[in-house]
Amino acid sequence: MIRFLQTEGPIKKIVLSGLLLVICAAMVIVLVPGGSLGGELTGTPGKGVIAKVEGQDVTVEQVRDAARQMLQQQGAQLGKNASMLLPFFAQRAADQLIDREALLAEAHRMGFKATPDEVKDELQHGRYAEYFFPGGNFIGQTEYEEMLQRANLTPAVFESNVAKEIMISKLQAVITGSATVSDGEVRQEFNKQNTKVKFDYAVLTQEDIKKGLHPTADELKAFYDSHQKTYANSIPEKRKVKYAAIDTSKVESGVQITQQELQAYYDQHRDQYRTPEQVKVSHILIKTPLPGPDGKVDEKGAQDAQRRAEDLLKQLKGGANFEELAKKYSDDPGSAKQGGSLGWIGRGRTVPEFEKAAFSLPIGQISDLVKSSYGFHIIRVDAKQEAHMKTLDEVKDQIEPILKQQQAQQLAQKQADDLLQQAQKVGLDAAASAQHIPVTTPDFFGRQDVVPGIGPASQFTDAVFAAEEKSAPEMAPTSQGFVVFQLLAVKPQSTPTFDQIRTKVEEDFKSERSNVLLSQKIQELSDRAKAQHDLKKAAKELGATVKTTDFVAPDGQVPDIGSMTGQASIAFSMKPGDVSGPIRSGGNGVVISMLEVQAPTEADYAAKKDQIRDTILQGKEQQVFELFVTNLRDQMEKSGKIKINQDELKTLTRPEGEPGM
Repeated sequence: MIRFLQTEGPIKKIVLSGLLLVICAAMVIVLVPGGSLGGELTGTPGKGVIAKVEGQDVTVEQVRDAARQMLQQQGAQLGKNASMLLPFFAQRAADQLIDREALLAEAHRMGFKATPDEVKDELQHGRYAEYFFPGGNFIGQTEYEEMLQRANLTPAVFESNVAKEIMISKLQAVITGSATVSDGEVRQEFNKQNTKVKFDYAVLTQEDIKKGLHPTADELKAFYDSHQKTYANSIPEKRKVKYAAIDTSKVESGVQITQQELQAYYDQHRDQYRTPEQVKVSHILIKTPLPGPDGKVDEKGAQDAQRRAEDLLKQLKGGANFEELAKKYSDDPGSAKQGGSLGWIGRGRTVPEFEKAAFSLPIGQISDLVKSSYGFHIIRVDAKQEAHMKTLDEVKDQIEPILKQQQAQQLAQKQADDLLQQAQKVGLDAAASAQHIPVTTPDFFGRQDVVPGIGPASQFTDAVFAAEEKSAPEMAPTSQGFVVFQLLAVKPQSTPTFDQIRTKVEEDFKSERSNVLLSQKIQELSDRAKAQHDLKKAAKELGATVKTTDFVAPDGQVPDIGSMTGQASIAFSMKPGDVSGPIRSGGNGVVISMLEVQAPTEADYAAKKDQIRDTILQGKEQQVFELFVTNLRDQMEKSGKIKINQDELKTLTRPEGEPGM
């Protein structure tokens, strides 16, 4: 299915984050032969419009909203400076919205439609089902409209967007339908993934070579002189400040939250506390064979699986331990390790046959055999939870810290503002003293240094290094609260003398020289081993250490070499007796002499070929659709059916701080 931006959590986030944006960058396409791409555009994009696609506007506001949603999704990973990346996300959002409109135009041209019944089916059984149809029951028109209203949507707009999702999905299905995978491709990929090798390898290390290097003072001075550009201005600028810090956590300790404030927050965020119907289940899965290329299923294999499942069910009804049987016999490796436990599941999360049985069984009861596309399941219901809204008492302990933090932040901000105003009038020392806040004067520090008493605080550091010497006090946020500071002195960056950095020069000399020597020695080791047809003899002559591996797979790791997916992957194309060329792995140099090649078995192939075929097919489908999107947009831009307002786009995607923002 075509991918849409989405986040987990309440319906508001789902709707805002995932409803409209198609992630086309990871997709694949070829243009459908025949026919034009649609009618001519009407007009040129005006102010506030990023692009026109077949007459449809992609507005600046739409792009901003989409970029903010992307930023919210990534915020935790990107850290406190995430907002600085908003221009980057704006470019991505603009491209995705333009691509989406192009895909919709092409879907219309090809005659695709989404009927009201298809939209209803998507809402009832698709990604939105657990919010609008929890437990299979509609939440009611009033609640439905209220939920959408909180996301600034009407039912008509929302359902229209769902219809567009369906149309694009239909288009994608047609475009990717031509992707096929041959048996030869499956076999080749299988062999690539499952062939194992065993080999001798000789190792030379850069560290050992370094130990043998003893450069003279003249050599080091010559190295320093020849690398002047490297060391120029390598002593960074440093600055000295005095500051008064306001710690939000100390302010928070004095904040008291009232019952009315708790109730107000709870009322505004009810969607977050809606819990759908769930069951806690365990299962034992006995897989059945997948259909072959001809679509037929191995009947004997299916019958064998059923007999195994029936035998396990009989043992369970006779009093056998469910967890022990699951660990020993279940073909679902993830849950088998947990004694068959799948944890809590909601509706729409499993195949229909499994869901029907799981939600209908009483607590503690074991099902009869349940047949699904995966095989035969034996299901046990461990606990149930009806759909409900958590009460304020249940979530009070979650809400109170949020409100305390919010209020403490506001109070700390006000205290910092007051301190700054007074500091600019009477000086930082006097203003801080009046508020009983100590003033700290740490030593000079650089941009990358951690300031004592403040810790990592990029916004504070940026503010300090943007300030002018002996200027008026300024304020900056930190991870702990706020700081009011004054810049006292600046030490500009400078170039160190040879004597100041002699130790570093010696280390740099040894690193550079040992790297060159390692490359030379490992090449010589390979040449000698090939000429003598004897790696061990060549290694002894050059002082290399020889080791022997166990059988290792393509995704394996080998000591001194690391991942076999790097340069060492050459081993999987070697024959017994072959000697490799030089292989570099970090600070090590390696030469391989192949001992044995272990081909995978036909039984392994039979077990894995379907999974490999599916993986290859998915990759091909993605490539096909990605190419289609690229070509479609290129054709529409060339023909004038897509017109982009470059001025608006440049303004929206200009990095923060550049003129024009």
